[in-house]
Amino acid sequence: MVGLECFLDVVRALGMGSCLSADGSAAAYGSVPSSDSKRRMRRVAAISSPSSTTPSADNVEMWLHRVHDRKFLNGSSDFTSLFSKQGKKGVNQDAMIAWENFGSADTTFCGVFDGHGPFGHVVAKKVRDALPLRLTSQWVLNGNARNGPADDSSEAVAYHEGKDEERCDLFMTLKDSFLKAFKVMDKELKLHPRIDCYCSGTTAVTLVKQGQDLVIANVGDSRAVLGTRDKDGSLVAVQLTVDLKPNLPREAERIRLCKGRVFALQNEPEIARVWLPNCNSPGLAMARAFGDFCLKDFGLISVPDLSYRRLTEKDEFVVLATDGIWDVLSNEEVVDIVALAPRPSAARALVESATRAWRLKYPYAKVDDCAVVCLFLNSNTSNTTSHFSPTGEEMSSGKSPQYPEGS
Repeated sequence: MVGLECFLDVVRALGMGSCLSADGSAAAYGSVPSSDSKRRMRRVAAISSPSSTTPSADNVEMWLHRVHDRKFLNGSSDFTSLFSKQGKKGVNQDAMIAWENFGSADTTFCGVFDGHGPFGHVVAKKVRDALPLRLTSQWVLNGNARNGPADDSSEAVAYHEGKDEERCDLFMTLKDSFLKAFKVMDKELKLHPRIDCYCSGTTAVTLVKQGQDLVIANVGDSRAVLGTRDKDGSLVAVQLTVDLKPNLPREAERIRLCKGRVFALQNEPEIARVWLPNCNSPGLAMARAFGDFCLKDFGLISVPDLSYRRLTEKDEFVVLATDGIWDVLSNEEVVDIVALAPRPSAARALVESATRAWRLKYPYAKVDDCAVVCLFLNSNTSNTTSHFSPTGEEMSSGKSPQYPEGS
């Protein structure tokens, strides 16, 4: 197990910052090093040395797989359930993450990522590993420079739910942090020496929950849905994100202004795609994505759509899932399945229901990959055992249910 303080040391050493110090207080980014800071720097130097058993900065993201509260394989904890399953199209290109105690005890980061193209599985896992660190870096910088200019965009911010309330400080800080982190992440993919992102990319629907505040950042056509109670106590589904498809008027207008083209093929008239100006390629079925640099000059962007919600006692869980779920199940069906399943197996129950629905609705189509993260918003004392391996690299053979990634 890797402790939070050790993790923060590595993050600081890489220049990525941290939203909070180990004791939960605001980090003093850029201040004169104290004696404690100097001790941390010496410890990081030992961590990063070739003789150290801990990886250096070059592969710190692989080392982060050992962070105890960072889950990315199939399983569950008290507040999360994760499951991914390979479809029939080849390698599983979906990835997922649930990171509890994300800088502080009451903060959680979750996300699902749907890769596409020849190297989509590589891009999805890269974004899964790196994006939380880029967000952390921007969060601390913005937290200590709130008077600076914001990296705002008319494409980015959709302030949903509780719009009569004042925007909380968390949203105002995270809005700019998400925008900058997504921009940095996309640039990093473009310059990466070993990942070909020219015709490969990934979606990303991510959230940060801190206390009762929920901030969501979305790129692509993965989706977030809330299970909540209405005034009569009935469970209802509330869609928290917009599927950013090319046929949305604002997306299509931007693409066409950039000389890209939007149209559907004759054999699939319901699926609008993005095409190069003078070539019927690549036919991307989303208007925003990480990577896919062949289209970045022609209207495709990686700017996230952002939203905020103040949670109440009526809100029970949030489901993040790739389109392998939403293509065959409605929001209401998803919420009902999760609500009826035991917490530890909620994500798996949803993926298995979607797999059955694929076979019934599209018997001649190849089942798509599926990835689901369920974040439960209230404690449940009946489920107190975490069902993950300590390292996240290999599932244990204990009594708790364990499902290998992509099984």
